[in-house]
Amino acid sequence: MRLWSLHPLYLDAKGLVALWREGLLARKVLRGDTRGYRLHPQLTRFRNHENPLAAIDGYLTAVCDEADRRGYCFDRSKILPTADLVPIPVTSGQLYYEREHLLRKLRLRDPSRCRPLADATRPEVHPLFFVIEGDVESWEVVSS
Repeated sequence: MRLWSLHPLYLDAKGLVALWREGLLARKVLRGDTRGYRLHPQLTRFRNHENPLAAIDGYLTAVCDEADRRGYCFDRSKILPTADLVPIPVTSGQLYYEREHLLRKLRLRDPSRCRPLADATRPEVHPLFFVIEGDVESWEVVSS
């Protein structure tokens, strides 16, 4: 499961669809509707939010917005509308870790999508998050 801190605009088609599916799975986990993935570290920041379900719905709303922008048809009825969500902090180290992780994937799957992310001095963050200075998040499973 990968719930990107980066803005969904950077994802290729395969990545955006995967994010939607994984976000819906995360929603099921947060609702207690599944036994698997309950301890997945990517869910930590949503669990720590004052309203975890609203936070994941807000997260998925931005994913849907990006899908709409591209002309894809994601089923918005699977999430609830949200308003006035408290944003979630994400460290600059996490953002840059994810940037490099996504660039590796894009170089293999869709090299044409690399340039905007590679050229960004500070990549855009998902609308639910705001950036604070810091290292990679403690919940991240860092791969070499």
